Amino acid sequence: MNRTDRKSALSAYRERKPQVGVYRLSCAASGQVWVGATPTLDTIQNRFRFTLTQGRHPNAGLQQAARDHGAEAITFEVLERLDDDTPAVSRDRILKERLADWLQRLGATPI
Repeated sequence: MNRTDRKSALSAYRERKPQVGVYRLSCAASGQVWVGATPTLDTIQNRFRFTLTQGRHPNAGLQQAARDHGAEAITFEVLERLDDDTPAVSRDRILKERLADWLQRLGATPI
């Protein structure tokens, strides 16, 4: 990669808008469901895969399901994305409200 390409790639990375939303992790083998919210949907899936395969996830129930059934048995799904034009001031509040709604709807465990 030449210098110009590297600069343009770095610039595009800095200008990207984060994908904010609510996600679900589920284990079909055990029937367990976990729901979480994040300001970085585009990176959270890789973080879960890594921590589960390393045996280092802080959620004991999720880590136990990964140990019992394998990390590949845990599926990731985006449930809801917030609009890109959601003001940053209200984004955290809206994200918490949406998380609470999904937790209640699914009867899930929060992450």
